[in-house]
Amino acid sequence: MAAKASKKSATAKKKPAPRNDAGEVVLLSGGNPQIAKGYGDAPVQAYIAAMPGWKSDVGRRLDMLIGRTVPGVRKAVKWNSPFYGIEDDVWFLSFHCFTKYVKVTFFRGASLDPRPPGESKHKDVRYVDIYEGKLDETQFADWVKQASRLPGERL
Repeated sequence: MAAKASKKSATAKKKPAPRNDAGEVVLLSGGNPQIAKGYGDAPVQAYIAAMPGWKSDVGRRLDMLIGRTVPGVRKAVKWNSPFYGIEDDVWFLSFHCFTKYVKVTFFRGASLDPRPPGESKHKDVRYVDIYEGKLDETQFADWVKQASRLPGERL
């Protein structure tokens, strides 16, 4: 297990986030930051810092709420999105920037009560779209607590 952790740590250090000529992190379609794959808090914090405008504040709140609700939560950036889980490579939640909102994915969201409002083509997945000034922290923390107790998605 120790070799796996050190391999992940080395991966996080290898590739810095791509930057444009002004030295800013490259933003992909919808303003999603392009952050190299990495494990731990550092790549997640780099992603959050690069989220444009008000979305960075939402990212900080989401990260804080997840960390407070699930002490010892595991973090990673994969596919240009932060992921949160209870064990290595088994995730219960991720989020992603879009032009007008931040989309939170609950991988076992169909089992949450109440269900997050956004449906998916995958029967277990549910989404919640967070618009500027519209984060219900109490409901979000409840979903996070429930999701962290369900089997995660191995990705």
